[in-house]
Amino acid sequence: MQGVVGVWFVLQNRLKKPQRARVEAKPMHVLVVDDSSLQRRILSNSLAKWGFRVTEADGGLSALEVCRADPPELVISDWMMPGMNGLEFCCAFRQLDLEGYGYFILLTSNSDRDAAAEGLDAGADDFLPKPVHILELRARISAGLRILTMQKQLSEKNRLISATLSELQTVYDALDNDLAEARKLQQSLLREPEHSYRGGDVTLMLRPSGHVGGDLVGYFPLDESRIAIFAIDVSGHGISSALVTARLAGHFSDQSPAYNLAFTADGKGGFTPRPAADVVRLLNDLVIHEMDTEHYLTFLLAYVDQDSGAIEMVQAGHPCPMIQRACGRIDTIGEGGFPVGLLDEADFETVHHALAPGDRLLILSDGFIESANPSGQMLGEDGFSSIMEELSEESGTQFLSHLSDMVEDFADGQELPDDISAALWEFRGTGA
Repeated sequence: MQGVVGVWFVLQNRLKKPQRARVEAKPMHVLVVDDSSLQRRILSNSLAKWGFRVTEADGGLSALEVCRADPPELVISDWMMPGMNGLEFCCAFRQLDLEGYGYFILLTSNSDRDAAAEGLDAGADDFLPKPVHILELRARISAGLRILTMQKQLSEKNRLISATLSELQTVYDALDNDLAEARKLQQSLLREPEHSYRGGDVTLMLRPSGHVGGDLVGYFPLDESRIAIFAIDVSGHGISSALVTARLAGHFSDQSPAYNLAFTADGKGGFTPRPAADVVRLLNDLVIHEMDTEHYLTFLLAYVDQDSGAIEMVQAGHPCPMIQRACGRIDTIGEGGFPVGLLDEADFETVHHALAPGDRLLILSDGFIESANPSGQMLGEDGFSSIMEELSEESGTQFLSHLSDMVEDFADGQELPDDISAALWEFRGTGA
């Protein structure tokens, strides 16, 4: 946004700069059209003395040929001429595809108001009665030159605007391509969107509201029986939020236990899991003391036991997860908690729940429940629960895909206010 504003101020400064009088490479071209050679000579001599480059034509047809070959900036034409008269010539002149505007003065001995109206309708800019008074002609030409000068200034400003818009479009296209690549990279953070364990299946979904967003969901094996599932929602939208999310993703990767906040060295060359509450406290300290950012985030970390169905969960401001029982009933768990990155030494509580075989745990972002229809009504937890009940027979990727589709259907064309992300754990149990 700052870049666009900067370009706007540059454009404004360009347009506000005083327009210096340009030294014309050629004198202004004036075309004099009259079937009388004497009248042409009188006008041409005066115009030449005033510094104009003058071309003569003895009728409308020859004048059109001059206009096509060397377009004049000012035309002074008699009305009454044999063949193509001045009014017909004026109409034909206006139909020519000329680069600049040509100021047209019509000479006439007819003082009738209807004739003047007819001439204006044909495209004439001004009238002069015959015989022509030289001082009046000069005054009328000066008025025409002011209009031509303003037209040239306007054309120059339009050229500057077009050039700047073209530059902006080039920058926008490059930025759009970069953001498209950034979206691919962010999606790659979901290293494996679905995975089947011996005791259940985990499925992830991430849909930024723009090119990129501040949401992230993931999982990694914790020990022989437990799996860690996490969800992050960084405040704000766009690139800065996505960069914070990308950095945090490295602290919850199963590729590097030494850098994963969920593990600590066991003193024997290996690693052992930390309690979930300690992990969130470490994350809070990291955001406050090591990351130079104004962003905070909501976070949820759940340790699920794929053998027993036990859940150890810490909720740090993230929306309450939902458990859908095998019978279809929806239970909302959790009490909210305090977001990460706002308060030093904040306390984070651990809660425990249990799943039975056939139950599933859904961790979701607030983009789902805060979606609104065109009348402003939010979906809310009750509306979201109804959608879950309707999709109770579906599972895995199909369930999450249809879930997001139905939320978008509820919005009915309204842009979703936030990113939507979800992590689904479907517990089968192992009989252990």
